[in-house]
Amino acid sequence: MPPRPTTDTVRKIVLIATEESGDRLGANLMKVLRQRLGDAVQFEGVGGRAMAREGMNSWFPIEELSIIGLAAVVKQLPKILRLIKQTAAAVTEAAPDILVIIDSPDFTHRVAKRVRASDPKIPIVDYVSPSVWAWRPGRARAMLTYVDHVLALLPFEPEAYLRLRGPPCSYVGHPLTEQLASLRPNPEERQRREAPPPVLLVLPGSRRSEIRHHMAVFGQALARLNAEGVAFELILPTMPHLQEAVAEALKTWTVQPRVVIGEQEKRAAFRIAHAALAKSGTVTLELALAGVPMVTAYRTGAVEAWILQRVINVSSVILANLVIGENVAPEFLQQDCTPEKLSQVLRELLGESALRRKQLEAFANIDRIMSTGNLPPSARAADIVLSTMRKARR
Repeated sequence: MPPRPTTDTVRKIVLIATEESGDRLGANLMKVLRQRLGDAVQFEGVGGRAMAREGMNSWFPIEELSIIGLAAVVKQLPKILRLIKQTAAAVTEAAPDILVIIDSPDFTHRVAKRVRASDPKIPIVDYVSPSVWAWRPGRARAMLTYVDHVLALLPFEPEAYLRLRGPPCSYVGHPLTEQLASLRPNPEERQRREAPPPVLLVLPGSRRSEIRHHMAVFGQALARLNAEGVAFELILPTMPHLQEAVAEALKTWTVQPRVVIGEQEKRAAFRIAHAALAKSGTVTLELALAGVPMVTAYRTGAVEAWILQRVINVSSVILANLVIGENVAPEFLQQDCTPEKLSQVLRELLGESALRRKQLEAFANIDRIMSTGNLPPSARAADIVLSTMRKARR
């Protein structure tokens, strides 16, 4: 029987994730790290339910940072700053072998800067790069002072860090690449995807503000399509916490969708979808991996739109386009997001058009572009975390 690890051999790893997506990434990383280190690892930090199942006793509930909208952030700023200060102090007191910050850069990077100032010996890995390639590129070089390695989810990000003179950055893979079976149709679902009437997905967003900005214009676009005699079966996937907001917004729609609730039902809808009308974001990458042609749109408040128009410096805001390296999915932003423009492109995508064929051909290459070889993203991430930790101990 192997000897139990002593205090000197147990590796203490602090992870900080403050959103559900980061919580899932953190949980998968913890699982692999425990496989690599066995009983010789101890986890501390901040996380949600998924990380708790892997042994994390969170320093505070991540729901305390579920703040949406500029006005809400301003109102809660003293609380946010207090939590940043307390979290950084807790990391320094824990004196871990490594700190892993996961996404949520407005919070986690502020913690990391404080930790580096308090104890420069603690190595810091950033899991999920901030969008330095899209806006505020100077952040990449600034990160050199407090981040030792960046774990990128998107294949073009390491090159961006080289160009912007940021810290070392490695592409570890996107978690969606581990979920392809749930996104792609079996033979029966493929048959439904190609059969009339075509299934059209409408995806207005995963936040209440996005529902508020997109539902009306999406409903008007679909009404135009219906009035023109275009046949389709409409499905609207959403999450439980948005069900009431969606139901209220649907009262003004003349074409009523079948509403499906939860991640499992959403993926089932993706597997039979012929086309989609989607808010820009990660969902566009999900649709591309599922092989569903799309038209994308985004609307936000006037102040946020004014700021974004002046700082974004990429050719597309659509994640699928950026990964593919070509603007194959049409995007309609702010004043360009109109019922007329959306319905016109949807009509093309529901038929056998050149636009539809172009998207399908581009999506066929996405597996190659996003490949990480034989190792899943969480395993590649764990290897770099352990390697960074070992270098710091020399």
